[in-house]
Amino acid sequence: MITTAAKQPMPYSIDAIKHDACNLVEEGCISRLQPIYKLCQFYGDRDWVCIECELERNEFFLRDRIIDLLDGEEIRED
Repeated sequence: MITTAAKQPMPYSIDAIKHDACNLVEEGCISRLQPIYKLCQFYGDRDWVCIECELERNEFFLRDRIIDLLDGEEIRED
């Protein structure tokens, strides 16, 4: 679980969100094909509000797939 020590939400950049998503995929915690909103289970409620705003600011929708956050990856049939 990704948490912050402070009680106030921590500002997240889109690069930090992408990095976290990549790490979670590599660890097998989430799948590339799951919707972005699945990331919310790895953040606190206060942090998620900031993350959601940053995603919207960068034109990502919560229904988009995790793979959309991962630079240079393509969907491939297994």
